[in-house]
Amino acid sequence: MANTLRVIDDQGKQVGVLGRNEALKAAEEKELDLVLIAPTASPPVAKIIDFKKFLYQEEKKRQEAKKGVKKSVVKDIKLSLFIGPADLNRLVIKGREFLDEGNQLRLNLTLKGREVVKKNMGFDLIKRFVASLGEVNMSREPKLEGRVIRVVISRKK
Repeated sequence: MANTLRVIDDQGKQVGVLGRNEALKAAEEKELDLVLIAPTASPPVAKIIDFKKFLYQEEKKRQEAKKGVKKSVVKDIKLSLFIGPADLNRLVIKGREFLDEGNQLRLNLTLKGREVVKKNMGFDLIKRFVASLGEVNMSREPKLEGRVIRVVISRKK
């Protein structure tokens, strides 16, 4: 810490440029803490505050900022290659609900047994599903990972 400090009191008023010891005495008289807030200034700026109260208020501000932010969740929908039209419509409706809530949607189409040789049918099914959802962004193109075709979808902004 520097020998001279520009001191601001607990009311926000400038006390002036004081020596380090004088600033510490001024803080002790008010039973508060001396906190260095701008160490690179010339002379460095220090403020007389209740540090515990300051930390509490900062935590409150951080929590308030968190309240406004909604986390995006990735919801999964599992499909099979030979799904019926009624089941597909039900899953499309559920997918729209997930997207309307602001979530992302991950489609997983698992190829069982000999269905692996019909992976083109799987990609077509995924494309039909995505087209029936309306205007959406594919965060990732459909991709075959082992025996599962996956795609991640989000609502267009």
